[in-house]
Amino acid sequence: MTITITAFEQSPDGGKGLARDMRVRWALEEVGQPYEVRLLSFKAMKQPAHLALHPFGQIPTYEEGDLVLFESGAIVFHIADHHAGLLPDDADARARAIGWMFAALNTVEPPIVEREQVPYLERGQSWYEERLPILEDRVRDRLDQLSNRLGDADWLDGEFSAGDLLMVLVLRRLDGTDLLQEYPTLAAYVARAEARPAYKRAFDAQLAVFTAASNG
Repeated sequence: MTITITAFEQSPDGGKGLARDMRVRWALEEVGQPYEVRLLSFKAMKQPAHLALHPFGQIPTYEEGDLVLFESGAIVFHIADHHAGLLPDDADARARAIGWMFAALNTVEPPIVEREQVPYLERGQSWYEERLPILEDRVRDRLDQLSNRLGDADWLDGEFSAGDLLMVLVLRRLDGTDLLQEYPTLAAYVARAEARPAYKRAFDAQLAVFTAASNG
């Protein structure tokens, strides 16, 4: 059965690999599964056909036969659970890797996204100059903890896993700030992941969509 995912027709990330379909593309590349991409405009994302797949009108979605999934974390878990390469065989190591998936999305990502959005939503407000450093300190708290836990290891728990995949893409949302560079251990961690062939294939595929849209 052919796997089909959805992605932005014109991604607001400027081709930087930050849109959440990147998570699914990378996971599929890591496990060697071919897939097709259906590109959507912002208008199409709010139409009944897409809302039947994703009740919140977002991307990505995942279709395989009768199975339809939304939420990038759930999709990555499904891929990792059904194909070798992103979760360990050992039951305890597998459980820890899944824990890191949750940590990436529930613990590390929220303060990063909040800091990411505030310049767009609150710049010009009287409180903006005071609020931004507070949000950046919240991000630093998480980066301190994550850096300390990673230490000198290449990956979060043994071999590269879906936990690392999601964590790296969460950390990449700090692009455009200097926050990650304050933590050489984490900057090197992200660079290691970006050097993986599967990551490069996924990034290039997403960038090609942005390039085509820009040239069109």
